Amino acid sequence: MSPGIEGKVVLILGGAGGIGSAAAGDLAAQGARVAVADIDKPRADIVTNELTTAGAEARAYKVDIIDKDQVHALVQTVLADFGRIDVLINAAGVMFIRPLTEISTTEWETTIDLNVKGSLWGVAAVLPVFLKQQSGHIMNLGSVHGLKVFTPGGAVHSASKFAIRAFTEGLRAELSSFGIRVTSVTPGATDTGIQNKTTGTDSARMLAIYKNAIPATAVSGAILYAIAQPDNVDVNEVVLRPTAQEI
Repeated sequence: MSPGIEGKVVLILGGAGGIGSAAAGDLAAQGARVAVADIDKPRADIVTNELTTAGAEARAYKVDIIDKDQVHALVQTVLADFGRIDVLINAAGVMFIRPLTEISTTEWETTIDLNVKGSLWGVAAVLPVFLKQQSGHIMNLGSVHGLKVFTPGGAVHSASKFAIRAFTEGLRAELSSFGIRVTSVTPGATDTGIQNKTTGTDSARMLAIYKNAIPATAVSGAILYAIAQPDNVDVNEVVLRPTAQEI
């Protein structure tokens, strides 16, 4: 058990996915109480059943993060179930890699809705709770595509991740006097299955890049490191990539 993690209530949006479910398992193993929220409720149930079977305290919830009212209601339900929330992890997201000339406004809109608005709605829902507590930790999942534009094909995805990086840094600065920590976790190619959702002419190229991907547990390790720090230590950004990755 980690003294910096044990007993904390952690809400994971996208908790049934690769990084989210890995973080749920690793956090529960260190004594955290875990709320796993995802649009895929059956998968969230599988994750939490595995955790509770191992002796952890975990509950599954269904939420569509692009619906801010659903996210707000979720936070209120988790508060009722657990009594408090100490950490929010925004782990839901999507990655469509497609040349801009193959115009797909549906993919563009989904990217902004999930990668940007979904994180904003999560923060909006927990921030009043954290301000009242005068404590809390917000963790946003970014991408190395938010450090350098991935091109060709990744302009919209990079735009969403640049936005999250800027928002997270602004959030950190504004909340620094309230005892609330803010962390941006910025992974490179990670084997979560997200690479299989890329369609169009770039799908083969993405699969080739992801042959060197790191496991989701590598990213969850970075998440745990940031959470486990003393309350007066705020790990602002963690960047991790496969050793073989160039960008």
